[in-house]
Amino acid sequence: MNHIWKTYFRIVKPYRWQIAATVAIGILKFGIPFLLPFMIKYVVDDLLLNDAMSSEDKLQQLGMLMAGALLLFVVVRGPVEFGRQYFAQWTSSRILFDMRNRLYDHVQKLSISYFQNRKAGEITSRFMNDVEQTRNLVEIGLMNVWLDMFTLTLALGLMFYLNPTLTLAAIAIFPLYGLAVKFLYKRLKQLTKDRSQALAEIQGYLHERMQGIPVIRSFTLEAHERGRFQNRNSHFLRKAMTHTRWNALTFSIINTLTDIAPLIVIGYGGYQTVQGDLSVGAFTAFFVILDRLYNPLRRLVNSSTALTQATASLERVVEFMNEPYDITDQPSAKPLQVRGGEIRFHDVSFRYHDNGDWALEHVDLTIPAGRTTAIVGMSGGGKSSLVGLIPRFFDIQKGKIAFDGQDIRTVTQQSLRQQIGMVLQDNILFSGSVKENILLGRPEATDEEVIAAAQAANAHHFIEQLPHGYDTEIGERGVKLSGGQKQRIAIARVFLKNPAVLILDEATSALDLESESLIQHALAELAQDRTTLIVAHRLSTITHADQIVVMEHGRIVEKGRHEQLMRSNGAYAKLYNIQKLEQHKPLPTT
Repeated sequence: MNHIWKTYFRIVKPYRWQIAATVAIGILKFGIPFLLPFMIKYVVDDLLLNDAMSSEDKLQQLGMLMAGALLLFVVVRGPVEFGRQYFAQWTSSRILFDMRNRLYDHVQKLSISYFQNRKAGEITSRFMNDVEQTRNLVEIGLMNVWLDMFTLTLALGLMFYLNPTLTLAAIAIFPLYGLAVKFLYKRLKQLTKDRSQALAEIQGYLHERMQGIPVIRSFTLEAHERGRFQNRNSHFLRKAMTHTRWNALTFSIINTLTDIAPLIVIGYGGYQTVQGDLSVGAFTAFFVILDRLYNPLRRLVNSSTALTQATASLERVVEFMNEPYDITDQPSAKPLQVRGGEIRFHDVSFRYHDNGDWALEHVDLTIPAGRTTAIVGMSGGGKSSLVGLIPRFFDIQKGKIAFDGQDIRTVTQQSLRQQIGMVLQDNILFSGSVKENILLGRPEATDEEVIAAAQAANAHHFIEQLPHGYDTEIGERGVKLSGGQKQRIAIARVFLKNPAVLILDEATSALDLESESLIQHALAELAQDRTTLIVAHRLSTITHADQIVVMEHGRIVEKGRHEQLMRSNGAYAKLYNIQKLEQHKPLPTT
């Protein structure tokens, strides 16, 4: 638990002076109303019940008192109240701003496997809901609690000044507050965490289903999905209602205890006044101060509820913030020095989990600079695993991968990935304009460079036909574009990046023949004078490759040019002939 607070206070530390200033303004704001009970005491005892003073003198004194009070409570207290509220909100908002920035920076460094094992909606929930819940740690924990402690201490001091025995009677129920906090809030904290987790799960489910609406519609799964969502929603409702019941019980007990104190004061204070041990003005002032005592006390106890919930959310945020990085730069890592783009695998073995099966075993492979190498084989053979190791999306367990003779683990990730361009089967486009998506290749590029990249990718013509050209909004994941259009924008992005190494992972397998022809032409242009690695399912698209590598069960079983492999009549020839037969196989008739 200590490491959670250490992390949090490191985030808060830059704003310590703003917090201190807000508390100081708050002390002034809460201190001014304590003059009111003594004004009442003065008016009752020294003016109203003072038979020795004339009516004219009483009115004169009352007028002067009211003039001073109006100056203090209207002219001074208004700006003080504004300042406290403004600076409290400003500080808490800035701290949340920094926290989300820090989380987003952290997300950029997490490994691909982290996102493969978690739902995007759950991560978003920690970003938004849990971070927002921690606002109370600033506004209440670092500000209001201290102000309420100050108010409580001042009220107790003034009450003891007026009447010590009545004060002891008024605070007799304090121990009950301590017992309530001890027994009620420990359970409330766990219930808050359970509710937050249930909310994160339902958000994760919704995120997936919103992206999969076409699948749900095509399989007419609306009723089925409605039932599944209702189950998850019911689970969240149960957690929320359990939390609500315990929260309501806590408030009812605390407020009941709070209502006992005024009854004690009325009874015992009235008795002392009748006996002549307490003046009417002092009794009235004491009762007003009592409200100043139990209001902050009630807020302090109620703050425990908010702080308990905020602490539970903070634990989830810090847990996410402290998620370790699987892929890190070595302290001595240097920028990659590009001398052509040759990549070599030296006896590489790799698996995704420590106890999992090997995805690659004893791979030795040289990908020559400026040449095209194709990786082929059946599904599950290790093709995508192999290309995913080159930009260090994952780290190998055995062997070495060298880029122009430099072990990729000894260079910075940024310099390595700057030299690698990837075109995948399902490229990710972001909501925004066409231009913004192409600029991801090189954000500082000019408009002329963007257009040149689009022209090279055979995308310029269709982009100009869009309603707003390069400024056309394409929707989330590019939903307003066809598959071929999205792929050409992704290729334009790589043209703009101009990397030394190009990786094409099933880049045309999901496209129609016309789109594939346009994209194959663009890819051929892109691959010129670059080290190109192609992962392909259709072997007819890679017969031109300088080197073809055949993989089975994580191992290289053959490599060579198309003609050599066909003559050897091995695994490649078998795959090629099977695909050729399937292409010429007549369609079944009815």
